Amino acid sequence: MPELPEVETMRRGILPILGSRIENVVQPPCKLRPILMEPKIRSFAKKTIGRQIVRVGRRGKRVMIELEDANTIVIEPRMTGLVLLADPPGWDHLRLQFDLQDGETEQLLFWDRRGLGTIRLLTPAQIRSTIDARLGIDALDIEADQLREKLGRSRREIKVALLDQSAVAGIGNLYAAEILFLAGVDPRCRCDRLTGPQWIRIHHHISEVLQDAIAHEGSTLSDGTYRNALNDPGGYQNCHRVYDREGKPCPRCHDGVIRRIVQTQRSTFFCPVCQRKSGLHASIPPNPRSQR
Repeated sequence: MPELPEVETMRRGILPILGSRIENVVQPPCKLRPILMEPKIRSFAKKTIGRQIVRVGRRGKRVMIELEDANTIVIEPRMTGLVLLADPPGWDHLRLQFDLQDGETEQLLFWDRRGLGTIRLLTPAQIRSTIDARLGIDALDIEADQLREKLGRSRREIKVALLDQSAVAGIGNLYAAEILFLAGVDPRCRCDRLTGPQWIRIHHHISEVLQDAIAHEGSTLSDGTYRNALNDPGGYQNCHRVYDREGKPCPRCHDGVIRRIVQTQRSTFFCPVCQRKSGLHASIPPNPRSQR
């Protein structure tokens, strides 16, 4: 967390910075764990102050702010990072402030409670070698045949494989569970044992779940950390079918009880009735009346 829907929501939320010029870059004093910043603040400020922002993009779970000289500020929020236009949830965890001029907004902030996020200023060549070369096709752009080509020969469990950013960029733990539930696929199934129809369903629900989550501006979980660019919570947490619903009735079949297991040190939630290991179950739209 945040995953593709949250980062895409951040990207859309900060679009008012387009056309602005960076007037100043400030790294507030912080006694907490420092974020990774490349280059260091003095050199970073020297290379960005006075530059105009010409594009705001996203690559996987990264916000990409392109400047007029073709260099790009790459912000990776990781666990608790937020990219904001409004004042942050608290000033103690403010990591970087951009003062802007000649645009619709006067500031851009990066806030990070745990200090795991990163900010890098990269040239086009560095982006190609450090980001493009390491990330797979964006989860919103990948085709069904590409998905199967990337993962179909793997002996990994499908839930684990979907988190591989070098294969598909943007899917994280929460949305992988939701995707596989709607696809009717057991998260423990090995990729090389999935059928063609299962791959088609998984691909369909990747797009469906991610687009729906973006429309709801992402998921704000019980810790309340994730916020959009205006410091408001997302709404997709109210649409979760299985994630963090251990012990609750399945919203689709009503016979199963949501189960939690651990895969590669991460919690996985699924319905053992709807998502049978036999792989014979076909996805069925959940009953909206059973949603929270």
